[in-house]
Amino acid sequence: MKIIVISLLVASSVLQTPAWASETTVPVGQNEGCMQGPLAEFGRYIGNWDIETSSFSKEDKDWKPGAGARWNFVCLGNGTAIQDFWLPVGGSVGTNLRTYNSDTESWDIAWTVTGMKGFAHIQAKKDGNDNIVMHYKSPIPDPLRRITFFPPDANGWNWKLEISQDEGENWIEVYRIKASRRN
Repeated sequence: MKIIVISLLVASSVLQTPAWASETTVPVGQNEGCMQGPLAEFGRYIGNWDIETSSFSKEDKDWKPGAGARWNFVCLGNGTAIQDFWLPVGGSVGTNLRTYNSDTESWDIAWTVTGMKGFAHIQAKKDGNDNIVMHYKSPIPDPLRRITFFPPDANGWNWKLEISQDEGENWIEVYRIKASRRN
């Protein structure tokens, strides 16, 4: 009798286990869901990229090359979210988790980097020129920051960081990225 009860309990728990619970892999690498509708806005960056960086020098009033980086974008859950991994040469590693909010028709982004306490909340929206423009929502950085992703072409894509010292009236470009597909 004891064996029958135990067998029934085990069988019952197996029958109630959802199908996903028995999966051994996380659905990464299934990109179709990130290439459709609004998700394609960031989905178009999925892949591994070599990054050239440059910063504007106030003293020299010129652009100075940086150490560079790798930046890898992946589709999670075949359209649930897009995550990227920022891997700079000799710098702090970071990650973004990007989800599309259909109610606001914008992106909610959680960003963190080595040494940061918690996450920064960033919101992004596509502009009329097919660029994606990002603004920090919390914590608000001082000075204000605005990031723009430019549409990719056959050679890669560009990105810029701007700051504002006057509450967003004027913006000064201070950092640039040029991405090329990693072989």
